[in-house]
Amino acid sequence: MPKQAQEIKVESKPGRKIRRTVTILIAMVALGAGIWAIVNNLLNAESKSSNPIRAGAEAPDFEAVNSRGEQVRLSDYRGKAVMINFWASWCTPCVREMPLVHELAQQYSSNVETLFVNVGESKGTINEFMKSHQFDFPVIIDATGKVSSLYRITGLPATMVIDRAGEFSHILLGELTENIPLQQWLEELTNSPG
Repeated sequence: MPKQAQEIKVESKPGRKIRRTVTILIAMVALGAGIWAIVNNLLNAESKSSNPIRAGAEAPDFEAVNSRGEQVRLSDYRGKAVMINFWASWCTPCVREMPLVHELAQQYSSNVETLFVNVGESKGTINEFMKSHQFDFPVIIDATGKVSSLYRITGLPATMVIDRAGEFSHILLGELTENIPLQQWLEELTNSPG
């Protein structure tokens, strides 16, 4: 019997070495992932601070395709006021505010370009929503979240007004209601010289 016990002990030493090596490798991978996450967060924080999303800051340029298949680039509207509305069909506040935003977009269409950006949904879902709500304006398709990420959108809806120089004039995070002075903001932009 003692001889068998010695054999088991001898066989278990390589097993322990393998387990120890695997444990060390896992720890090294976890440490590397932790370091990568810290560095990545620092780099993201640095890039965010260099281009903040706040009134007076320059609006980030983007290029995307709308529901009509047209290329849309924010910089193409330089010299004209722009209202960007980020929304999704599953977002109840977005759906509630859409008629009001659309009405203002139509009212100021000669002086303000309105860009409706759908976040995270497919062209089919967007077209179905538009048809069921009887809207016919083009919608920028941001299925991958590239544009909304650039604008640091963390909740929907979000509406941003950009002046003729391409700078944020007003930023509204949350649902637009009748008592929010979006119409006044658009009026100010269209009446300002420049």
